[in-house]
Amino acid sequence: MVKINRVYTRSGDKGNTGLVGGGRIAKKSSRIKAIGDIDELNAALGVVIAALEEEVAITTTEKEPNDLINGLKIIQNKLFDLGSQIATPENNEYQGMIKISANDTTDIEKWIDRETDQLEELKSFVLPGGCLSNAYLHLARTICRRAERSVWELHNETAISEEIPKFLNRLSDLLFVLARAECKRLKKPENLWRPGAENNLNPKN
Repeated sequence: MVKINRVYTRSGDKGNTGLVGGGRIAKKSSRIKAIGDIDELNAALGVVIAALEEEVAITTTEKEPNDLINGLKIIQNKLFDLGSQIATPENNEYQGMIKISANDTTDIEKWIDRETDQLEELKSFVLPGGCLSNAYLHLARTICRRAERSVWELHNETAISEEIPKFLNRLSDLLFVLARAECKRLKKPENLWRPGAENNLNPKN
């Protein structure tokens, strides 16, 4: 059971922080950078969920957005498990430790396939926007990409399961597809990239 009775401990005031198993490591390390990026991704998904909950309350009583919200909350929990896994050095792994598996990645792929089957084929790159939830999902996607890069950087330095960056890679793909699906659900046009369009930023000229 986790008990947090006090937020501040002063133990990190010298520039290091604790790992699972009792060891300490510099806050500027690749491991802590990866954990921080995953934490930021989780926070971004929280913003997505809050935006979706607002949209559901205002615009619709459909079941679909609630399924999406529940799915994203599951992803948030998995990301917390993932962060804990990264915070546990290989020599401190313990029996019953929760790890991201190939099955988790496969579940994401199946979700992507279900959503993609309902979308029109893309004939242009898309830009974030069209509706608020689309923009927030794209923001989460870019953070997810950064988290994946950070995890690969850590992987180059120390032993870490390759299932972790694979999961993050598929998750970023899922967030892209979900962003498109939100525009469709809300009957909003997607913001398509038009190469060279509107180069003049001064509307008076």
